Amino acid sequence: MGKVVVMDHPLIQHKIGLMRRTETGSKDFRTLAGEVAMFECYEATRDLELQDVEIETPICKTTVKELKGKKLAVVPILRAGLGMVDGMLEMIPAAKVGHIGLYRDPETAKPVEYYCKLPADCANREVFVVDPMLATGGSAIAAIQMLKDKGVKSIRFMCIIAAPEGVKALTDAHPDVDLYIGALDDHLNEHKYIVPGLGDAGDRIFGTK
Repeated sequence: MGKVVVMDHPLIQHKIGLMRRTETGSKDFRTLAGEVAMFECYEATRDLELQDVEIETPICKTTVKELKGKKLAVVPILRAGLGMVDGMLEMIPAAKVGHIGLYRDPETAKPVEYYCKLPADCANREVFVVDPMLATGGSAIAAIQMLKDKGVKSIRFMCIIAAPEGVKALTDAHPDVDLYIGALDDHLNEHKYIVPGLGDAGDRIFGTK
């Protein structure tokens, strides 16, 4: 079973509080989204495997720890997920980056794929799917299923804000995927927006309406 981790770090809580403010402009919002992603990445990579490697320092030979096993990949869900990529790469600069594009069908409210470009060896990587908002969970569920269909075995999902409804839907659909959440909010309103939330993350990152 996957685990659900809601961050309690004071810096994450502080930065998300700034993101929620109506008066926070796109430039600051983008910066904060990247910073929160960086802090979350620190927690989400806590259990990566290490191996002993012998090196030589300026003083003597010694044994140090280095990452072992699978290489990493970051896959944002377009377009808002792009706002988390730079923060992730600050922590894991060697990671490859894929992209998944989904939109919500206005009649069925179901996610529809319009773009998917992944690293050629994605199936052999530890994949971090990132999207600032986990509302209904539809896009995250579809994106993760797309990765599984392409042979990816190890997937973690990261978001900045989540609604309980989205968490339940995602864990029900993909119980093997770990979730890392910056803040767990109260509920979804009738328009499927997270309450209290922070509005439309994509619009706030890119300055659109």
